[in-house]
Amino acid sequence: MSNPLNLEKYKTIVLDCDGVVLNSNQTKVDAYYNTSKRTGGTDAQAQAFVDYHIKLGSIPRNDKIRYYISDILKQAFTEEFFQTLMDTFTEILDETLMQCEVAPELDNLKQKTAQAKWMLMSGGDQQELRKIFPRRGLDNLFELGIYGGPTKKNEHLATMIADGTIQFPALFIGDSRFDHQASTGAGLDFVFVSDWTDMPDWQSYCKQHQVTVSHHLELKPYTDF
Repeated sequence: MSNPLNLEKYKTIVLDCDGVVLNSNQTKVDAYYNTSKRTGGTDAQAQAFVDYHIKLGSIPRNDKIRYYISDILKQAFTEEFFQTLMDTFTEILDETLMQCEVAPELDNLKQKTAQAKWMLMSGGDQQELRKIFPRRGLDNLFELGIYGGPTKKNEHLATMIADGTIQFPALFIGDSRFDHQASTGAGLDFVFVSDWTDMPDWQSYCKQHQVTVSHHLELKPYTDF
C-alpha cells in the first residue's frame, strides 16, 4: 500500500466526469452503440463506433462522430447527418445521465479538500454537462466551473493555467490515458481512479508510467494490481 496523498497541499482539484464523478462509462458506451443503430448503422458498425470511443477515451464526441462517418460508414461528411448523430446521441444520453450513480465519496472528498477550489473537466459536451449537473444538484461543488467538449482537456488546461484560473499545486483525478497525459503534460499531479474505468489494460499502463491509482474517490493509493 502506498502512502496517503497529501490532499491539503492542493489549491486546485480538477475532476473528470465519466467514471470518476458519475458511473457513466457504460452509459456512454450504450449511447454510442444506440446512436449508430437508431440512425441506420449495422451491429458491426455500432460495435466499431463503441470500440473507437473506448480506444480514444476522454476525447470530445464530435471528433468520434466525424470518424464514424468517414472511417466506419465511409460516407462523405455532411453537416446535416453530423448534426443528426449529435442530436441523437444527446437525446439518448440525457435520459441516462440523470439516473446513473454519483461517486459515493464525492462529498467526503469535498470536505477533505476544503482549501482547494474544484473544477469539472470532461470529454463530454460542455453545454450538456452544464444542464445536467444543476439538475442533479452537483454544480455547486465546482466553484471554478464545468468544462467539456468540443474543446479538448489539454486545451482547457492550457487556457486556465495561462489566465490564472488553475492555481498550483493542482491535482487532476481521472480514469483514462488522455486524462493522465493531458494533466501531467500541463504540470498537474494525477490520480487514476480504477473502479469505474473502461480503459483497456489500465493496470499495465499505470505500472509502466508509475501512475498513482485509487479504487475510488476516497483516494487511498494502492499498488496491488
